[in-house]
Amino acid sequence: MHRSVNEVAYKIVYYGPGLSGKTTNLRRVRDIIAPEHRGRLVTLCTRGERTVFFDFLPINFASIGNDRVRLHLYSVPGQAYYSLSRKVILDGVDGIIFVADSQTERIDANVDSLEDLENNLGSYGLKLSDIPTVLQFNKRDLPSIAPAEQMEELLNRYGWPSIQSVAIGGTGPIETLKTMSGIIARQHAGLLS
Repeated sequence: MHRSVNEVAYKIVYYGPGLSGKTTNLRRVRDIIAPEHRGRLVTLCTRGERTVFFDFLPINFASIGNDRVRLHLYSVPGQAYYSLSRKVILDGVDGIIFVADSQTERIDANVDSLEDLENNLGSYGLKLSDIPTVLQFNKRDLPSIAPAEQMEELLNRYGWPSIQSVAIGGTGPIETLKTMSGIIARQHAGLLS
């Protein structure tokens, strides 16, 4: 959480394996949120890679008490060779949306990415069990997807809320962000009391 006069910003990081739909989630959120409540989507890319460092989309969330709350949404590159970038982007994280790829052949990549997340948080002295997290099972419209129960068993280590999603043109991105926003709002309200 970053605080300035009457404004507080929460950093939400979308994490998951490469091509699981993290960037697609941010684009979908951008397309749905009214322009006056969102910033510009900034994507840093290099040749051949969609997301190298991060996607960043600040949105005005709400006012709680006298504070105006903003959410800063980031996505990390999922490719293995961008481990350092993922670690750096997690610095100062307030909440995590873990975007899992529902395809059965991507189950191991999901588990590896979750372990990578735990290791990277550990380098900051943080535990994943202490960070507000929402699980999103994305690509539920594709053939050969793992049952949600199997994904829960393999990935939902701490009883997080989970959302089934079709990020391209379907439901899930907004529902996932609303769930995270509710967690952040309750946490912020608790800090004010």
